[in-house]
Amino acid sequence: MRLAELSERSGLSTATIKYYLREQLLPPGTLVSAKQAEYGEEHLRRLRLVRALIQIGRVPVATAREVLTAIHDESLDQNTRLGLAVGSLPPEPQPDEDDQATHAARREAEGLLRTLGWETCDEVPPGPYRTLVAALAMLARLGYPYDHAHLAPYARQAAQLAVHDLDMVQEYQAPLEQIEAAVALTVLYEPILLSLRRLAQAHESTRRHGVSPE
Repeated sequence: MRLAELSERSGLSTATIKYYLREQLLPPGTLVSAKQAEYGEEHLRRLRLVRALIQIGRVPVATAREVLTAIHDESLDQNTRLGLAVGSLPPEPQPDEDDQATHAARREAEGLLRTLGWETCDEVPPGPYRTLVAALAMLARLGYPYDHAHLAPYARQAAQLAVHDLDMVQEYQAPLEQIEAAVALTVLYEPILLSLRRLAQAHESTRRHGVSPE
């Protein structure tokens, strides 16, 4: 397909696609003349992923490039590529290493991972681990609970979600498509998870405190 068709099918303007080409977020097409190139289904799939990262996930262009580099690094095994790709997504807060609350939060995080039988902190993706520590440190500073008893229910639910996530990813046949899907679904489903949690909280609050119908 030519650039105009790629634009129509992807829902992105030709100017945006040209920008993604310049920023190396999209591989070049096959030249058919001095000024025209042909694009394939892999370009359309990549554009959908880039759109999910940048427009939906608000991932900076430089970070998106790192994610895409990890996805296409064929020297790595599938598990490593998947971990690097998803782990490269920008975390929210970063821990203050000079803060005593951070040290306490790190001990709690390490203990939680050991209790769950998950990998040690040296083996888990560094971005999500740092985000976890920073969030626990903030709970500690504000005096809210952040111990095993309060965190374990969230961790157990996260483990169940991870099984469902990977089941969805494995619906795609090609290894590259699986990694691309893992990244896109991580970005696109996190707002859904947050929304469902808040809706569930509202429902539970109404169940506990709302006025019973006559």
